[in-house]
Amino acid sequence: MRIGVFDSGLGGLSVLRAIRQELPDASLHYVADSAWVPYGPRGEEFIQLRSRTLAHFLAEHGADIIVVACNTATAAAVPTLRESLGAPVVGMEPAVKPATAATRNGKVGVLATVGTLQSARFAALLDQFGAGIEVLTRACPGLVEQVEAAELDSPRTRALVEQYTAPLLRAGVDTLVLGCTHFVFLRPMIEAVAGPGITVIDTGAAVARQVRLVADSLGSTFARASGVEFWTSGDVGRLAEPLNTLWGERVVLSVLPGEYAGQTA
Repeated sequence: MRIGVFDSGLGGLSVLRAIRQELPDASLHYVADSAWVPYGPRGEEFIQLRSRTLAHFLAEHGADIIVVACNTATAAAVPTLRESLGAPVVGMEPAVKPATAATRNGKVGVLATVGTLQSARFAALLDQFGAGIEVLTRACPGLVEQVEAAELDSPRTRALVEQYTAPLLRAGVDTLVLGCTHFVFLRPMIEAVAGPGITVIDTGAAVARQVRLVADSLGSTFARASGVEFWTSGDVGRLAEPLNTLWGERVVLSVLPGEYAGQTA
């Protein structure tokens, strides 16, 4: 069983980690599209093109399941990927549904990228699960770049976290949703800034459980100690150290072949 995972950059490593914990015997392939990170400010057509390119790369390398470890790419591209690929596609979305169960006062804050918050998929999510609660959103430009540089504890990162959480906390939210996979790496800082009375939720574990369900439905078997392979469309020399820091161990990072690194499929 091979599971292919892609994200605009290194943020999807948080999902990859959850998948490895859920399925330790699976072979995992990860692509960080860091030449084009962040996806948030880019148009839907561009994100669809990149998503198709990376999904086809992973499928051609034998992925039995494709995981879109990016909320923005899920919103823009998952429906078309499911139409065009033979392999099952697992996407993700901000954890609005579990947040509605977790909130005590009916006020939920969502930290995400511009692309996610402006998507039709997110609007539909609010329509489906947001009834009866107040959902406040905050786009967080700059945070993705801080995680890409593995600056998880820097004064600049803390200043951005304080800036983006402050209006939500002033509004009285008691639950914060991390609507971007990059932000999971900032969870300790976000929890520290928000304080002990705030519940912080992300979807990595839920996505991993969904991947297991799909794998079970395929009747797939796993080879032990299959390992993880990493590719990027970005600068390997610049990304290797942040990748090692975020993943928690030293790994080999390969350059994505040229035909997959460009803008279009």
